[in-house]
Amino acid sequence: MSEPMRISVVIPHLNQPAALERCLRSVWEGTRRPDEVTVVDNGSGEMPEAVCAAFPGTKLLQERTPGPGPARNLGAAVSSGDVIAFIDADCVADRGWVAAVAETFYDPTVQIAGGDVRVGVADPAHMTEVEAYESIFGYQIERYIRDMGFTVTCNLALRPPVLQAVGPFAGIKIAEDRDWGQRATALGYRIRYVPEMRIFHPARSDFAQLTKKWDRHMGHDFAEAREQPRGRLRFLIKTLAMAPSILAELPKVLASDRVSGAGNRWRAFLGLARIRLYRAGRMAWLVMGGDPARLSGAWNRS
Repeated sequence: MSEPMRISVVIPHLNQPAALERCLRSVWEGTRRPDEVTVVDNGSGEMPEAVCAAFPGTKLLQERTPGPGPARNLGAAVSSGDVIAFIDADCVADRGWVAAVAETFYDPTVQIAGGDVRVGVADPAHMTEVEAYESIFGYQIERYIRDMGFTVTCNLALRPPVLQAVGPFAGIKIAEDRDWGQRATALGYRIRYVPEMRIFHPARSDFAQLTKKWDRHMGHDFAEAREQPRGRLRFLIKTLAMAPSILAELPKVLASDRVSGAGNRWRAFLGLARIRLYRAGRMAWLVMGGDPARLSGAWNRS
């Protein structure tokens, strides 16, 4: 630790000025301040100039190509730190988040790191159905890294040469976090899970927002499956297994340390059942000829 580790933070933004203000405050007021922060707006009705101006050291840019991936690419391109840490505008960083990023990358063997993502809830003792479900099932980062070879881009840190070697984040037509992470692991990079790199992502406010998220994922998954040998068959098998998987997840609901109380666990199970049955229906629609582009949605199509 003889030389200071310079940390650059990149935040893609779209029409969330109040959330962006909370995010910037959490990043700048942590136990270790970043060396620079770049907010990249991706087509908001109004640029968040006043929000960014309230935090000296924050740069505001604009990326017109739709998607948080292109916004992250621009932010990374202008960053000068030894490490680039990505967080989304609607997230709140733990007070020790930047410090944990720096501590992690003092180990020269670390090239990519993914941190813990917790769901921020209004009342932990009395969660809504969506809050309880997402607290358990929403962000299983350690499993993503171990079993699927990627981590989410709302809490990702990397060395700039890695981004140059792997290539840029993709646009809105595919799941850009999974795509980038799996390209990185295919090249031999190892993603380290760092639980101390913790952020909080807001729970979706209602079931409709949750289904919108899953529509996007299912659309991406089916579009990819069509391009792979036996991809359609694997997607069909997953479709048929979706409803029966509800009971298989009951032990996880009962054992999770991310919720407490019988009421919260019951609401988590109800949320799980509702979303798995919804997913089964939508996936069946895709298998029978539905257009995945109708489900994949968009970050920004302006």
